[in-house]
Amino acid sequence: MTHSTLPEEGTGRPADPFTERTPRVVSASKLHRAAARRKAGRFLAEGANSVEAALASGAAVEVFCGQDSLERFAALVTTASAAGVTVSVVTDRAVRSLSDTVSPTGIVALCRSVVRDPGEPVEGVPRLVAVGQALAEPGNVGTLVRVSDALGADAVWLTEGGVDPENTKAVRASAGSLFHLPVVRGISESGLVGRAHRLGLQVAVATGDGEVDVERADDVLSRPTAWVFGNEAHGVPDELAAAADIRVRIHIRGRAESLNIVTAASICLHTSARLQAGAS
Repeated sequence: MTHSTLPEEGTGRPADPFTERTPRVVSASKLHRAAARRKAGRFLAEGANSVEAALASGAAVEVFCGQDSLERFAALVTTASAAGVTVSVVTDRAVRSLSDTVSPTGIVALCRSVVRDPGEPVEGVPRLVAVGQALAEPGNVGTLVRVSDALGADAVWLTEGGVDPENTKAVRASAGSLFHLPVVRGISESGLVGRAHRLGLQVAVATGDGEVDVERADDVLSRPTAWVFGNEAHGVPDELAAAADIRVRIHIRGRAESLNIVTAASICLHTSARLQAGAS
């Protein structure tokens, strides 16, 4: 279904776009809150990359496009309409209510939840998994998903106590990757190692004081691995690090004190992906 505010060919802008007070816009705007997302089983994906991925995956149920952005996003609007996804033209104020950025992109998809719960079945036999341990920054969660997707990880697991990966900022930081690979949230830290072992994965913790150097562990890191990357402020808890199979450090040659989580994840995941490809 396509909303009637889409302009007919040659007629220019629509005459009656939705406003920020239109019930459907009001309802969607509430999804900036985690409780509303969980209750509705819906979330918002803003920006061309995210909307395109949402449409391709079948997760999008409605697309809101600003009346000043119709020409810029004409291809996405056409794709949505062809797929039977409702396209609703909205005012600039409505766009701002649907966005959490200072400069909204002008297009937002309302999506069915795609993130999985720990009890859902695992598809296939994973060889590389990225685990975010109680991550508090939405940008880091989204970028971890994006990096994991880029480096060929089979899934991203997020432990309890972290930010919701369907948070609008996290979705935007994933640049569409949230729709590309399984993301599981709410995994208990106490059950994390057992979950990995049952799937044939060793558990590697990235930590500054690890006994194994990431550059000198080819034989170990060529095995199926779940990499654990710790909370931004506190790192991986001692109990979890002790329960892991290996603790891996990244040698810092310069004067920086440490690496941020996404940089560390990029190095570790790339190392495992390269070695696993060579071993196959």
